[in-house]
Amino acid sequence: MAVSPVLSPDSLESLEGFPSPSGGAAVVVERLHKSFGKVEVLHGLDLEFAPGELIAVIGRSGCGKSTLLRLLAGLETPTSGGITLDGEPLTGLNSGTRVMFQDARLMPWLRVGENVALGLPASQIGRAQKALREVGLDDRARDWPTILSGGQKQRVALARALASEPRFLLLDEPLGALDALTRRTMQQLIERVWQQHRFTAMLVTHDVEEAVALADRVVLIDEGRVVHEVRIPFSRPRDRANPEFIALRERILARVHEEESHSP
Repeated sequence: MAVSPVLSPDSLESLEGFPSPSGGAAVVVERLHKSFGKVEVLHGLDLEFAPGELIAVIGRSGCGKSTLLRLLAGLETPTSGGITLDGEPLTGLNSGTRVMFQDARLMPWLRVGENVALGLPASQIGRAQKALREVGLDDRARDWPTILSGGQKQRVALARALASEPRFLLLDEPLGALDALTRRTMQQLIERVWQQHRFTAMLVTHDVEEAVALADRVVLIDEGRVVHEVRIPFSRPRDRANPEFIALRERILARVHEEESHSP
């Protein structure tokens, strides 16, 4: 996989004239159950997001992370329990919520700029170019997605989400397929745009270090329930070589392994 170039500091700064953030959504998940046939994936899960909070959700494969994300996105319907955004029940897709998947899911027959503008009304097309500039790809608007590296495709996917000014952004392991250098660059970019716009966000990841580096709070899910959560006490940007950072990462990782050992 090609390594995308390291972003310049200027490409990550706030853009003059970019729409001001609308603020993050307050999200409440209460007694959430989800079953597929006879298999119950979520078992009365409770979770709250303060407006503008970034929560990382971790846990072994099959613990319910992706199901929770799909429910928050309005792509699935709860079996029981509920979700509210700003006090209003979530009953389907929400215009203020966007999802960034591991696969960039770009349309190969559309150019980069057209992919970012997809779904925007004609009066707001200019937001696509501004979003591309924010992720450092404003000079690639006329390119076809097929010539982009993996990291560049994910930056386009992030720009597409930003162009719609989300109040709640769901990140479903969006960096899992990237090489180490590109992944670190993308982590820095996600943190920077989140700090700028202050949308509420949930990052689903298997990478505990990534969770500690990016999140305000790390939540561990096992067998469809929240079994542990940790508020991250470090200032930003976080020093991953700091002994306290390393110690917290290892404590969380040990708890993940403990839950795995108790699971059938």
